[in-house]
Amino acid sequence: MRNPFGPLLTAMITPFDNEGNLNPGYAAELAREMVDNASDGVVLSGTTGEAPTLTREEKLELLHAVAQELKDGKVIAGTGSNNTKESMELTREAEKAGADGIMLVVPYYNKPTQEGLYLHFKSIAEVTSLPVILYNVPGRTGINLAPETVIRLAGVDNIVALKDATKDLEQTSFICSQAPAGFSVYSGDDAVTMPVLSVGGYGVISVASHLAGRKMKELINWFHEGKIKEAVSRHHELLPLFKAMFWSANPVPVKEALRIAGYRVGSPRLPLTELSSDTREELRRLLKEYELVE
Repeated sequence: MRNPFGPLLTAMITPFDNEGNLNPGYAAELAREMVDNASDGVVLSGTTGEAPTLTREEKLELLHAVAQELKDGKVIAGTGSNNTKESMELTREAEKAGADGIMLVVPYYNKPTQEGLYLHFKSIAEVTSLPVILYNVPGRTGINLAPETVIRLAGVDNIVALKDATKDLEQTSFICSQAPAGFSVYSGDDAVTMPVLSVGGYGVISVASHLAGRKMKELINWFHEGKIKEAVSRHHELLPLFKAMFWSANPVPVKEALRIAGYRVGSPRLPLTELSSDTREELRRLLKEYELVE
């Protein structure tokens, strides 16, 4: 199976109402806006979507609402956890709820061996017919999915891509050079999209695309068209925005940026807290520079 997803996927925030409850209707509206602004699809219930604080029922309700809305964009459900059996069950339910693909994060806290990681991902992939994206983010999980293990997993029929948030270009280069045809590597960090593309990457699973989707898509397209100078220029233009999205733990800054821009996304759930007033004002000034707010 080849990767059926486009090069720009938005790692979408999860909107909550004023009481902190899931707002699935608004999530569907937001997903529609992301696709209308050049994203090829959205990834739900990932890091940016505050997956650790969502219940199983909320994840499925969110997925169902967005899948009903997006018939012209891909909907990828984050169903990974550090519990293989539960991830298998949620993956089955996500397929029934209308997901176009699955994203599986490296198990956190357990610290399995590479063989354990291989068997974890293989076991989950085998319970679905959907294409699967692996998600390697050692800064969050405490363990790295070794490049040799990624290549081994790329041999599983429906494991089609990797979201690489390691910022280790040597590792990324190895995977891009050794992966079979049809297997894609996405940058998992906006700020290293250009470097990842330069070593053979395909695209990005983006946070900044909430605010600059069309510009992100142009950057990727320009690179693949050989317009390297233009792509580099766009990277430099957006770099301050990329950095601002990580002034605090993701998704705190992007949620605040969206609220400043008038979106009804609510506050992050505890244990995450909102930005300080000083940082919020600094973010507002930056958004004005990008003409994202008045």
